[in-house]
Amino acid sequence: MTAPVFVVERMPSGPEFVLEGSEGRHAVSVKRLNPGEDLVLTDGQGRWAEGVVRAAEGKDRLVVTGLATVHEEPAPAPRITVVQALPKGDRGEVAVETMTETGVDAIVPWQAARCITQWKGDRGLRSLAKWRTTAREAGKQSRRVRFPEVADAMTTRQVAALLAAADFAGVLHEDRETGSAPLATAELPAQGSIVLVVGPEGGVSPQELAVFAEAGAPAYRLGPSVLRTSTAGTAAAALLMGRTGRWG
Repeated sequence: MTAPVFVVERMPSGPEFVLEGSEGRHAVSVKRLNPGEDLVLTDGQGRWAEGVVRAAEGKDRLVVTGLATVHEEPAPAPRITVVQALPKGDRGEVAVETMTETGVDAIVPWQAARCITQWKGDRGLRSLAKWRTTAREAGKQSRRVRFPEVADAMTTRQVAALLAAADFAGVLHEDRETGSAPLATAELPAQGSIVLVVGPEGGVSPQELAVFAEAGAPAYRLGPSVLRTSTAGTAAAALLMGRTGRWG
């Protein structure tokens, strides 16, 4: 097993650091780390340092030593962003969790026309906070040191602008009549950005498809079966990771 990851607001400036608060409590009371065990501290933005537990104090205080060098993981290329239509219930957190584990770099919540879920007012703010917390926790669990960014929810027009600026853009959409191109054979950039749209359970509307196509994002399909919105992004991300060489 690789060393567990804990998040700090600022990277340590010296060889010793005290991990406190919720992260310290998780390390001491949940993980039950003992002196001599290894761990990684990260800011979640690519900077990280390896350390060794010197002491566990109380229920939420861990003294870490050996933090001599702070490393910086370069941003991966190409950058992969998934625009995720809002699923029902807790399926949104499931999508964020598994896409984070897969290695997606950014997740954009999208209020699509056929979304049953509506992010409005305080409910929308709470839902966005849940997605960001899920990305953070899944990033730690999967031993990442650069967590995905979870953007504010976007409208269709805002998503179209994001697609227009990408080096590769597409919409996951199965259309047997017009025939979507297979994502598995699409020409992908080695650098720059890839943005992929995942529609809601009811599918992407014809009007939305037209707006996205005008922005340079045609429809692509994954395979013969239709995936749920909460799993399609993860499946597509895994395909992209392999095809771009980010998974080797």
